[in-house]
Amino acid sequence: MTRPVVLIAEELSPATLEVLGSDVEIQTVDGTDRPSLLSAVKDADAILVRSATQVDAEVFAAADHLKVVARAGVGLDNVDVPAATAAGVMVINAPTSNIVSAAELAITLILASLRNLGRADASVKAGKWERKQLTGVELLEKTVGIVGFGRIGQLVAERLRPFGVNLLAYDPYINHARAADLGARVVELDELMRTADVVTVHMPRTPETVGLIGAEQFAIAKPNLHVVNAARGGLIDEEALFDALSTGRIAGAGLDVYSSEPPAKSETAAKLLDLPNITLTPHLGASTAEAQEKAGVAVARSVRLALAGELVPDAVNVAGGAIDDLVRPGIALADRLGQLFTAIAAEGPELLEVVVRGEIATRDVTALKLSALRGVFRQVVTEQVSYVNAPVLAEERGIRVDLVTSEDSERFRNVVQIRGTLRDGRVVSVSGTLSGTEQSQKLTEVDGLDLDVQLSDHLLLITYQDRPGLVGAYGALLGDADVNIAGMQVSRRGEERGGEVLVVLNLDQGVDQDLADRIGEAVGASASLAVDITY
Repeated sequence: MTRPVVLIAEELSPATLEVLGSDVEIQTVDGTDRPSLLSAVKDADAILVRSATQVDAEVFAAADHLKVVARAGVGLDNVDVPAATAAGVMVINAPTSNIVSAAELAITLILASLRNLGRADASVKAGKWERKQLTGVELLEKTVGIVGFGRIGQLVAERLRPFGVNLLAYDPYINHARAADLGARVVELDELMRTADVVTVHMPRTPETVGLIGAEQFAIAKPNLHVVNAARGGLIDEEALFDALSTGRIAGAGLDVYSSEPPAKSETAAKLLDLPNITLTPHLGASTAEAQEKAGVAVARSVRLALAGELVPDAVNVAGGAIDDLVRPGIALADRLGQLFTAIAAEGPELLEVVVRGEIATRDVTALKLSALRGVFRQVVTEQVSYVNAPVLAEERGIRVDLVTSEDSERFRNVVQIRGTLRDGRVVSVSGTLSGTEQSQKLTEVDGLDLDVQLSDHLLLITYQDRPGLVGAYGALLGDADVNIAGMQVSRRGEERGGEVLVVLNLDQGVDQDLADRIGEAVGASASLAVDITY
């Protein structure tokens, strides 16, 4: 029997090769040599890369047997995931391999900024002895604000507590009790910025979090504030940071990530290079021997599972392996419903229920629960969310997750519902089904209002009191923005005119929340939400 071919495109540790084992044929190629890569991938069943090898549509077209691409690391910037999905190729990464390294680097940058270590190092190497000019401050009894209290934020909290600090946390998705267990008090962002002596950022980069800390936040901060970003570039507005540091509005900063890398490539980021009160490192969050080793070993294990046809928990685009054929089409639907739930709820629930109704409820639908969780956390955490770490992310945030099944389904053959109870007791729910021979995704319910509308990539949800003339109002605003409405449905709560209605618009392109807010104002909406959904 022919052994599957595993192509190693970049240098990996001996432990990684050992995990792959003797059941596969290992071949090597320089992934940066494009012609050689395209030739070598022709016979490969799997390819392992780090960050230098570009795996795109051209690579997939050249591969006759490729089943899996494994990135030995966290990011997937060099792997075209949509092209892989279209080619039926599984993409795997190592989402938790660098979390300890990233947390330790954040603490290193905090201490380096407080004690002027970068300037001190340069000064001594220049033959100077500037002890008085480089006087720093202690971390003891300072207030540290952690913006983003996910896995890395919590690791930072655990490691900071022995320093004798007061901890604050800002994260709409964290359970207050879980934060308290780690010695942190959950507050709003403005209170954190007003109170903290040190702020460290650990949020994902999304349209909502880009520039999360900017001029308004620096304006209310203490003049002794030090800010650190070892998460994602752009979470701190670099122009505002430059102004705050250069004018003495805040005391110092430490950055490992930038809106453009290296920062010299960006006019805004490049201005930071000349400031004396900022410590800069070249994106070293995952650059430890331990993180690299963990990443290689983790993806090697996943590759073995994929080639054996088993469930691969760290797959980022498909749920491969032992899933019932009747259940498998619902994987993407559950993920996308999870994303919509998070957009509507805008905070983490205390209880999340994944409800599966219909004939598929007679099968093992655990994969639907995992996929729904993956969708819920896609835009909430910095790391890639997989089927194995999604339940852990929920547990870390104090979110109880239940899977509820019932063979009874009134309106549709099969239905998946995501239902969450928020801290204030409010219940948010979204439901969907698969329709027709093409198994197209339909949105069938939002917050108890029945629907039957396409669950498209770009949605606009508007809630308002029903009255004539409003469709034309928001249609005109979308038209002025050159946005086409591909479909729509109105669902009314109750039978009488004048009650609350929910309008769901399918759009040909995404719109920003600013436009959604303007539409909401024009029709007197109680809510107007733009949502982009991926898979």
